Amino acid sequence: MSRNTKILFYLLMSAISVVFVGPFLILLSTAVKPISQPIFSFPPQLVPLPPVLDWFIEAWTQISFPRYLWNSVLLELLTVPAYLVISALAAYPLARMRFRGRQVVFGLIVSTMFLPGEVMLVPRFLIVSQLGMVDTFAGVVLPGLMSAFGVFLLRQAFEQLPRELFEAARVDGCNQWQTFWRVALPQVAPTMATLAIFAFINVWNNFIWPLVVLKTDSNYPLALGLAYLAGIFGDDQRSLAAGTVMALAPVLVFFIAMQRHFIEGMKGSVKG
Repeated sequence: MSRNTKILFYLLMSAISVVFVGPFLILLSTAVKPISQPIFSFPPQLVPLPPVLDWFIEAWTQISFPRYLWNSVLLELLTVPAYLVISALAAYPLARMRFRGRQVVFGLIVSTMFLPGEVMLVPRFLIVSQLGMVDTFAGVVLPGLMSAFGVFLLRQAFEQLPRELFEAARVDGCNQWQTFWRVALPQVAPTMATLAIFAFINVWNNFIWPLVVLKTDSNYPLALGLAYLAGIFGDDQRSLAAGTVMALAPVLVFFIAMQRHFIEGMKGSVKG
């Protein structure tokens, strides 16, 4: 790569970074700007002078922010571990076991990836309603315990494992369950971590389904609680920005904690 090409490459990457990171920097700057400093000015002033935390305190106290935050955390704890286990249990037979109709089953599962989420809202609500789970956390969690994307990603990861690994497990006397749990599952840990990140973000940002199922305000997750923020602080962009930053913080912390597995997991799952 020539010097000019490198310079052009780095300029392009810098421009793309600004496009992706810029909105978050503006949001963070708005959340800590004092009342004396205008939000909309030309040229834009990103640096707050001086930075204040008043808007975070206001957003925390004006709505039931701790309650909504706890509801979101509880939904994560109920959904993500079960989602990973169920996806792995569905993906392993499709990747490593031979039975009639295996490809048809996999094709049917993958085909659901192309369905818009809105198409499934009514059937899911009817099922949850028949099970008596409306306005419960179980009703929110149940439809999210399995997805075609999770099965697809883990099936690809299981297929990448060497055949000799399974032959050695059989020689050591492992049955199918022991081979899955003790041999195969630890080998796809990076892909599981990648899937956990996607599942965490999906559950945290899920708005439509909790809005359909939940009726009681005290059961709302943080994504619905932010709608209250928009209503209460409709003209106060600073408090609204502070509440949004607090809602984003857990997602960023979780991603940073898991990021070293992310690229490795994606490479291992989509190869071949």
